[in-house]
Amino acid sequence: MKVSVGQFNPGGDVGENLATMRRLADAAKAQAASLIVFPEESMFSVGRVHGDFAAAVDAQWTTFVRGLSLLASEVGIAAIAGGYEGSGEDRPFNTLIAVADDGRIIDTYRKLHLYDAFSYQESKRIKPGDGGIKLVTIGGLRVGIMTCYDLRFPELARALADEGADLICIGAAWFKGDHKVDHWESLLKARAIENTCWVAAAGTSSEHCIGHSVILDPMGIPQVFLNDEPEGIATADVTLKRIEEVREFLPVLKNRRLAGTARIVPAH
Repeated sequence: MKVSVGQFNPGGDVGENLATMRRLADAAKAQAASLIVFPEESMFSVGRVHGDFAAAVDAQWTTFVRGLSLLASEVGIAAIAGGYEGSGEDRPFNTLIAVADDGRIIDTYRKLHLYDAFSYQESKRIKPGDGGIKLVTIGGLRVGIMTCYDLRFPELARALADEGADLICIGAAWFKGDHKVDHWESLLKARAIENTCWVAAAGTSSEHCIGHSVILDPMGIPQVFLNDEPEGIATADVTLKRIEEVREFLPVLKNRRLAGTARIVPAH
């Protein structure tokens, strides 16, 4: 199945962001992609929303979901994109939504690990997810879903691999900073290599975020990638055959001797 990652800079207007996503989805479809992955905050960027953030989420979440569903059905492409979903409290969820190519909502994933690092406190505005990991089926592939800071927690990707993920999709707004591109690229490669599965990561490209969307094979080799372009797509053929080839000579999932919670054996 051909998969695209779409990179752009979401603003504060849902309609304008959906229009950009439609343009990218059309380009992906022209390259025969069956799935396009968009960044975290595709709905709108926290820093660019006018007025009260929680109120904007309550007013616009349904609009975003319906717009994404319509985009998918009209273009004929499955999509994964990030937005903010009301929680019934002052802090909404940071949510990825997966939509089938007929517009049907497949599932949603609420970000588990909030970005309380590098002097940023996402948890001040956002409520952590409560639904666990999410694995969906798209075009015959088992697709795991993660959001941005989740990438730094290898146990999440491993849990998805243990559930049978062929492809892990990551929507991100990865902040710029010292060594941050190196961290992004190294962690993406590690998640692919240690789980011998495909990884497709779509990043926001903006004044504050790095972009650098990429699709890596189960050996961690980038098949296609973007740099810091303000808008663009990259498309690769994601195959089960490549997973089978790699796992034949690199059966790390089979070779494990620790599963679940490791038991530390004290030295004698």
